[in-house]
Amino acid sequence: MNAQPQPLYEQVKAYVLGRIRSGEWSPGARVPSEHELVRELQVSRMTANRALSELMRAGVLSRVAGVGTFVADFKAAGHPLQIRNIAEEIRARGHAYRADVVTLERIVAAEETRERLALGRDEREVFHSVLVHFEADRPLQVEDRFVNPRVAPDYLNVPFARMTPYEYLMEVAPLQRVEHTVRAVLPEPRVAAFLELAATEPALLIERVTFSRGERASFALLYHPGTRFELKGGFDA
Repeated sequence: MNAQPQPLYEQVKAYVLGRIRSGEWSPGARVPSEHELVRELQVSRMTANRALSELMRAGVLSRVAGVGTFVADFKAAGHPLQIRNIAEEIRARGHAYRADVVTLERIVAAEETRERLALGRDEREVFHSVLVHFEADRPLQVEDRFVNPRVAPDYLNVPFARMTPYEYLMEVAPLQRVEHTVRAVLPEPRVAAFLELAATEPALLIERVTFSRGERASFALLYHPGTRFELKGGFDA
């Protein structure tokens, strides 16, 4: 069976990303306007506009009103109020994604973790995973996650080098509610080493509790390099 042809706007995106990846267009370089892309690639203005708009939303490009569109300085960004798959976010920016699984185990949980997951008095064990997520071979996030075994009993058998914990948990424990806190921290040495941070370099920490079917499904500590990651977003009133 023949594969479906790639939509034209995706072809335009691939054209732009290819020149960025090759180094032909470096951060700060001006990229062709919609009119220039229409003429050069023989596509409609709507197609060119959609391709450039999606690359801007992904943080690959930035637009200066009255001046033009430019390759953005690389700084990964996440939305503070949305829960998304980190692998999808990275690929949307046109970069390669991979993950290293550091820890995947059953542990006796500390009291604070048991409280975060609202476990019963006799429920002492939880599943624990530590993953390092990479964007273009640079560490972007250390994910230190504790999972309620009642909610995801097969968690320890999942190949997280190929599927993120987010993807798996969304399958077995559909998201119902989220609580999270965001703050700057000086991470412990092990986390700093994973993120390739200097001893005095801060990290941005998101503490997140997820709920599914009336239960607390997981508690995660998500560390990001403070100089290479930001949270941004908006909402309609």
